[in-house]
Amino acid sequence: FFFFCLFAMGIDLKYKHKKNKNRWEPRTQDVYHRMLVKLYRFLARRTESDFNKTVLKRLCMSNTNRPPISVSQLAVQMNNKNTEQIAVIVGSVLNDPRMLDLPAMKVCALHFSDVARARIVKAGGEAITFDELARRRPTGKNTVLLRGKKSAREVVKHFGAAGVPGSHSKPYVRSKGRKFEKARGRRESRGFKV
Repeated sequence: FFFFCLFAMGIDLKYKHKKNKNRWEPRTQDVYHRMLVKLYRFLARRTESDFNKTVLKRLCMSNTNRPPISVSQLAVQMNNKNTEQIAVIVGSVLNDPRMLDLPAMKVCALHFSDVARARIVKAGGEAITFDELARRRPTGKNTVLLRGKKSAREVVKHFGAAGVPGSHSKPYVRSKGRKFEKARGRRESRGFKV
């Protein structure tokens, strides 16, 4: 028996103190948001749907990882889709004044701007919430899960080292004028040009 125990032991992996870095609850204290997390945690557990697991994961994400989407981008994504399909965005839906005619769409989102909601409803579509979506499509069948561009934030333009050869990073400059970061490193007559 002792001999068998020697060879039955597993390898001591260093996972004892390994932390799960993913969020399992949102940072917000908003009661409605937290109720949605409870609802989708239940649905993710009790249904075999990957859709519910994904929505739950996104509900716990930070604001940066839940970027907004415009009605124009929604219209592009929902073009040639079945009219019964619901566009699902775990984030905000904002208006785009450049788009004049909006098609009829069924949209579910965490938040709508007032103008975006009014335009969607006026076009003959629907703007619904996640608790309503859970009643209509508990498994996420016949839905289109969408999200906005994370790289659309202004701060992304500044990522990297500005002024380095080959870099297109935007420098943080007080003003875009003749006297601001236009001499050394920008022209041959003043030291060098990159």
